Amino acid sequence: MTASIPPTGAAKPNLRFVSCLGACKSSPNGQANALSHRMAYWDWPAQQGADSGHLIIAVHGLTRTGRDFDVLARRLSAHARVVCPDVVGRGRSDWLADPTGYQVPAYVGDMLSLLGQLVQEAENNGQPITRLDWIGTSMGGLIGLGFVTLPGLPIPVDKLVLNDVGPVLEWPSILRIGQYLGQFTQYANLQEGADYLRQISGGFGPHTEAQWLALSQAMFRPLDNGQLTLHYDPAIAHPFKAMTAQDAQAGEAVLWSLYDQLKAKTLLLRGKNSDLLSPATAAAMAARGPHATVLEIEGVGHAPTLVPEAQVEAVARFLLD
Repeated sequence: MTASIPPTGAAKPNLRFVSCLGACKSSPNGQANALSHRMAYWDWPAQQGADSGHLIIAVHGLTRTGRDFDVLARRLSAHARVVCPDVVGRGRSDWLADPTGYQVPAYVGDMLSLLGQLVQEAENNGQPITRLDWIGTSMGGLIGLGFVTLPGLPIPVDKLVLNDVGPVLEWPSILRIGQYLGQFTQYANLQEGADYLRQISGGFGPHTEAQWLALSQAMFRPLDNGQLTLHYDPAIAHPFKAMTAQDAQAGEAVLWSLYDQLKAKTLLLRGKNSDLLSPATAAAMAARGPHATVLEIEGVGHAPTLVPEAQVEAVARFLLD
């Protein structure tokens, strides 16, 4: 399942897979396994002269893929290895047989399987992982809170970037996301699909046409009729839409508990116009737990894409200083 590592400084990542517990109902390669599922990940090797022992894991938001991080990963790979998973049910990863598995605790388990494979391979190659950092956008940040605080990690997380997410998720934003989650239509071409995504993703902020098309490419999969549709399993909407305001509120205490356990140096990015992460929650995150450094990004809501140069450099400075 492991393809060869691309040449140093390659402009594209290597697609790889890790086997995780939990049955799948379908697989991109058409070979479903009743006992396990494969999680895809995009592996950006450290460029020549970089620290190959420094691993950065970057995890995307609810309906996105690991290719969201292409611009940032290309920049960071000049200094470290960057791995960007497609969370199960998205992108090139398998779809689960049981949709109740589309929840953060199960995703944390998949990430632990990923780290275990990466650690073992690195040790076998005589280049052990010596430092681990985490970048998490929205859902990827919630996965990070669960992952970073796991007891007995083979490599503790040194630095953590939480991109527009915290222990308190504003209910109106959850309702907004639920309106389009799992609402599938077909598109004649990438441009048509990208235009649709732009309509529902106003919070991402301004991008050039080229940037937006690049962000959109991995968001679609081809159908037998030649049309395109969104890349993810519609069933990821089931647990999300079953959540109530009371459920979200009850989860806040758990998330704050995880946040307060953090030992990693933490950077919190907040879109100035975000409807998911409130100014009050960001201020509380700066005042407790790891005392996150908060950076607000003008002209952006939920969530910064980490594509514009200023956003890329802010993350790079934090992780590489």
